[in-house]
Amino acid sequence: MTLVDTPAKDASAATPAASPAAVTGGPSLPQERRLVTAIPGPRSQELMARKAAAVASGVGTTIPVAIVAGGGGVLVDADGNSLIDLGSGIAVTGVGNANPRVVEAVTRQLNSFTHTCFTVAPYDSYIDVAEKLNELTPGDHAKRTALFNSGAEAVENAVKVARAYTKKQAVVAFDHAYHGRTNLTMGLTAKNIPYKNGFGPFAPEVYRVPLSYPYRDGGLSGAEAAARAILQIEKQIGAENLAAMIIEPIQGEGGFIVPAAGFLPALVEWCRANDVVFIADEVQSGFGRTGAWFASDLEGIVPDVITTAKGIAGGLPLSAVTGRAEIMDAAGAGGLGGTYAGNPLACVAALASIESYEQDGLIERAREIGAVLIGRLNALRTADARIGDVRGRGAMVAIELVDPATGAPDAALTGRVAAYAHAQGVLVLTCGTYGNVIRFLPPLTITDDLLIEGLQVVAEGLKKA
Repeated sequence: MTLVDTPAKDASAATPAASPAAVTGGPSLPQERRLVTAIPGPRSQELMARKAAAVASGVGTTIPVAIVAGGGGVLVDADGNSLIDLGSGIAVTGVGNANPRVVEAVTRQLNSFTHTCFTVAPYDSYIDVAEKLNELTPGDHAKRTALFNSGAEAVENAVKVARAYTKKQAVVAFDHAYHGRTNLTMGLTAKNIPYKNGFGPFAPEVYRVPLSYPYRDGGLSGAEAAARAILQIEKQIGAENLAAMIIEPIQGEGGFIVPAAGFLPALVEWCRANDVVFIADEVQSGFGRTGAWFASDLEGIVPDVITTAKGIAGGLPLSAVTGRAEIMDAAGAGGLGGTYAGNPLACVAALASIESYEQDGLIERAREIGAVLIGRLNALRTADARIGDVRGRGAMVAIELVDPATGAPDAALTGRVAAYAHAQGVLVLTCGTYGNVIRFLPPLTITDDLLIEGLQVVAEGLKKA
């Protein structure tokens, strides 16, 4: 059994200066998969019965367990089961659950004040976060940042500033995109069920064009895929009407699709030449997740505007829009903000999380996790033709499951594998337009032992399916 104070031998090199607590990012929980009851156990079943009676049915859950503790690479439920966490709250707890730096910073802030509303009476931690994001995001141009609460809010406000700056209205998103569940972001999101069905009409002047999807593109290069998208934009929308193009450098809910090399740079170049604001939605791919601060860094692109959330604040609700100063300043005074936007607790949590990424070797650790994931999943793919594709970067990796004879997406198989993993105490997430992708988003604090054990359970699920 691997304990919190005994990190896996392969993981220790990633964080030589970090204390064991900082490496695991949470309370001293045994770092082990442990099944005391069936999943879900009786206490979790009680919670789910209460949920059914009290919570709107539209609020679903991936796994029906009641979590009482988390840290390192595990989640512990009310029945005493210890689950391997390969989802990290959809890439939120990259620094680990209850990261000591975050806990200390938030506790200290709680003892000072919890809220004033920054747009009423400002405080320094909001400005500290803005300065840090201006420094860390791609590009050395002058930048400004505004803080919000969720990824969808960040996307909405990125579109607002792009429209204010360009004095144009149209926005282009891409096939398989996910940008949120508010009205505008539902329009930007591609997938109908469960995100859009029955919720229209959606905001106007939103258009969709083809993505570079190497596994299903029939051999299109990045440049060719970009030319296809640009031609559609020019013929169906017109650059003179287009305020912004928004894209996830690596798609999240859409299936962890990594575009072919050259696709994103070609889009950025076209936007620059046509006075279109290029928005990189890095809500899921940001903050070390891909083995770099931002996925845009790996593509060599500099967005005009970048949206961030999820991994920014160690689990507290915070998001941001960071962009070129002249674009961000196009909104008039009072045009950006919100009652809770940039809450002081979330701001100090973000500063502590960024400190953990920088000082605890977590970005390097993401690259190590990626090497384990890609290596083992490709080996599994070699032995099992139902794994059509292995893709991703850093600790953001996925497998696409298909009918080996036709290449058709196999959502049923994906569901069976995920259900098996959950029953065996391994939390995995599915995604993809066709529901046939299993994504791996472990906390960057997970040990190699736990990571490998979790992958072995997924492999067992494939065999049994």
